[in-house]
Amino acid sequence: MKRDISEFVARCLVCQQVKVEHQVPSGLIQPVMIPELKWDRVTMDFVSGLPLSLKKKDAIWVVVNRLTISTFHSNTLADLYIAEIVRLHGVPVSIISNKDPRFMSQFWKKLQEALGMKLNFSTAFHPQTDEQSERVIQILKDMLKCCVLEFEGNWEKYLPLVEFAYNNSFQSSIKMAPYKALYEIEEKVKVIRNCLKAGSNHQKLYADLKQKDIEFQIGDKVFMKVSPWKKILCFDLKGKLSPRFIGSYEIIGRIGPVAYRLALPIDLDKIHNVFHVSMLRQYRSDPSHVISPAEIEI
Repeated sequence: MKRDISEFVARCLVCQQVKVEHQVPSGLIQPVMIPELKWDRVTMDFVSGLPLSLKKKDAIWVVVNRLTISTFHSNTLADLYIAEIVRLHGVPVSIISNKDPRFMSQFWKKLQEALGMKLNFSTAFHPQTDEQSERVIQILKDMLKCCVLEFEGNWEKYLPLVEFAYNNSFQSSIKMAPYKALYEIEEKVKVIRNCLKAGSNHQKLYADLKQKDIEFQIGDKVFMKVSPWKKILCFDLKGKLSPRFIGSYEIIGRIGPVAYRLALPIDLDKIHNVFHVSMLRQYRSDPSHVISPAEIEI
């Protein structure tokens, strides 16, 4: 009898048309294809109904890179789509968006056809296929509300900072910040550092073949090369008779592996007293040496 009643109620035309649904929603979730490349597949939507900004803008166009979940905001459409997205990241294989009239316009469709891309629109009244951009937009709305409450009509000025803050925040779905995933910052820095280090080592190896390693001790006396100072210092002898080195001067300190501090006389107190080893020549003393101080003017 219970079975008959259930069957009768199930077949009742009025019941089928009027009764409230108490069952779980129909239709299994259809996950969107995971992109293989960055900016290969994107989602788009609008944040509209915002307070009018100082530049008379009241909406934001949000483009989400579905692989790294990084966002791009724009206040205009076609002019920046190619200039800012296609120019930097190439043409996406597909775009997921809701059935907003702005996306369905003949102009927009022709633009996509000209770029040779496919538009995957969400199913009518079933926005789950565009869940990713909807979630991002909800987060951005919350962030923008803070800007609107704080800065009122000046929210547009702070939009780049909102984008920056979102793209640098940790995302549980990808276990990192979108910018880090998009630009692979750490890995690229490691590669760049390794390349620079290899180049530096190669350059050093080649340069060291033509140079010699010289070290001085504190208390040693050295001559100082004149040529770097010829346009600054005036010597008593000029031209071919001018000395190549002057001194000697005592080393009073070592600055790093290849620089030394000298005890300079009073007439040179206006120049910095730290010199690269290439500007110094070791003085080999002898009792017969009589070194006359050179007359120098700065």
